[in-house]
Amino acid sequence: MGGCLSKAKPVEVKVELTLLDKEKEADVMMSPNGKASPFSDCRPNGALGHGSDEDAAATLRPSHKPRDYVEATVCHVKDLENGQMREVDLGSGRALLIKEHGEFSAIGHKCPHYGAPLVKGVLSKGRIRCPWHGACFNIATGDIEDFPGLDSLPIFQVRVEKDRVIIRANKQALQTQRRTQAMSKCSAVINSNTGFSHVLIIGAGPAGLVCAETLRQEGFTDRIVMVTMDKHLPFDRPKLSKSLESTAEQLRLRSAEFLQTHDIELLTEKEVVSVDVKAKTVTFQDGFKMEYRKLLIATGSKPKPLNYIGKDVENVFHPRNPEDANSIARLANNKNAVIVGTSFIGMEVAAALTDKAHSVSVIGREVIPFRKVFGEKVGKAIMKLFETNRVKFYMLNEVSEMRGHHGQLKEVVLKSGKVLRADVCVIGAGSGPATAFLKQSGVHMDSKGFITVSKTLQTNVEGVFAGGDVVTFPLSLRNNKKANIPHWQMAHVHGRVAALNMIGRPTEVKTVPYFWTAMFGKSIRYAGYGDGFDDVVIQGDLDDLKFVAFYTKSEEVVAVASMNYDPIVSRVAEVFGSGKTIRKRDVETGDMSWLIDKGSQ
Repeated sequence: MGGCLSKAKPVEVKVELTLLDKEKEADVMMSPNGKASPFSDCRPNGALGHGSDEDAAATLRPSHKPRDYVEATVCHVKDLENGQMREVDLGSGRALLIKEHGEFSAIGHKCPHYGAPLVKGVLSKGRIRCPWHGACFNIATGDIEDFPGLDSLPIFQVRVEKDRVIIRANKQALQTQRRTQAMSKCSAVINSNTGFSHVLIIGAGPAGLVCAETLRQEGFTDRIVMVTMDKHLPFDRPKLSKSLESTAEQLRLRSAEFLQTHDIELLTEKEVVSVDVKAKTVTFQDGFKMEYRKLLIATGSKPKPLNYIGKDVENVFHPRNPEDANSIARLANNKNAVIVGTSFIGMEVAAALTDKAHSVSVIGREVIPFRKVFGEKVGKAIMKLFETNRVKFYMLNEVSEMRGHHGQLKEVVLKSGKVLRADVCVIGAGSGPATAFLKQSGVHMDSKGFITVSKTLQTNVEGVFAGGDVVTFPLSLRNNKKANIPHWQMAHVHGRVAALNMIGRPTEVKTVPYFWTAMFGKSIRYAGYGDGFDDVVIQGDLDDLKFVAFYTKSEEVVAVASMNYDPIVSRVAEVFGSGKTIRKRDVETGDMSWLIDKGSQ
């Protein structure tokens, strides 16, 4: 790529790392000025406690069951400067105390998504961004304002008496560290067998689930039906390739009771075969038909087919569900595993199998894994990490044949002629949009099968929306360039934006793309949109896997990735979200001061 440095010597970077290592509260004072959430103006009741559950609402009623609350003096008013945060112990649990513009507030201290410590996050203009995966929460209401994740944070009462800061908190909220926003119920009297739904959602991934929950949160009281080809309740699909032995129950995002309580109907093992947009009707494989008023298409991705001899051989997987992942882990135990493809799924599975399998081999078409996403030098560092953990690479290669014995996989033959012993094979060679059922529908798709949508996620057909992996949409971060961003976080955003537009609250997609991958207990975080980057500026040490990589295009930083360098990706995401431009020259010196106030509008 050119211009990449393997090590960084500037003092400024070392200071930044020292602050992070010691978890100084002063670190958060360096937060950039990000703009308000793109959803904030869609909340008519944005006052304290909006959308809170009984626990959070109870914090506004001190006389309600005093034994359920704890009260503690946590610090002196001068202990925190403006822009600082501190995790404080109340005896029955911990809370995050925040001081901004001279005012104190207190919220849950763990991100409800994966439990990240928010004290290490980024505080900016009334909200805090998670250091791990970029979710954002309003510090006054606790409401989630950017994703990933489904739940909000509990809020706690704060008062100052004689220069002492006192927090009063609900004990249960201190333990759960999460809050589900209030939702309406369905008021329509409809038989569950009726072939009509006011809102029909095809797909039960994050886009579909967030759409359904947002509708209920915003007071929608008509019928909502969500359909999926899966037999499971909505589950955390990114964990499949990282935690192969997790059960469906451990991965589920919402319980059946939750969906039933909030009148979100879920039809499992239902495959849509056609959509008639004129008649507003969806037809399923079993012949059942359902009419709708508003439709969301969020069917996600499907694996790209590979051409090879031996398609009938068993123990070859495209991991799509918990049963697949569990089978892969079981079959690989002390056996030989072969991974075809260096996608994130393929590489995560390879990493997860190294402590189970006798051998792990990875077959890739490129010279270096992740080169197109992370660049050559970062890709090489990741490849070295895998090789250190006994993974053998066969790059610039493809599969020619899967050979079996009594129907069970025994060998994988490469086009180079190399024969690999294999008891289980995982194919992670990329995916495409699951939109074949729309070919005769009139819904516009591009040559690759992606649905083209507007900033409001509206298709070319009135009342038909689409979101998640299946769409290309105008990305505001890159001057409305049409982009397909198959990230877990982005699908959440699409679900909320689609829901708001369905009920007549015009909202556009305005978020910073954010994703992560985890291998060998190490995480790479990424924010922005680096497609077409022409250079990579690296600060830190690739050999030690402690670095930040800035992806540039035409002298402008368009994306950032890091390992062991939190919360810098969340900091840069806030700068991107504020509309400021980060120049290549700003990151080449190693001076991180541009994170505070540098950049041009």
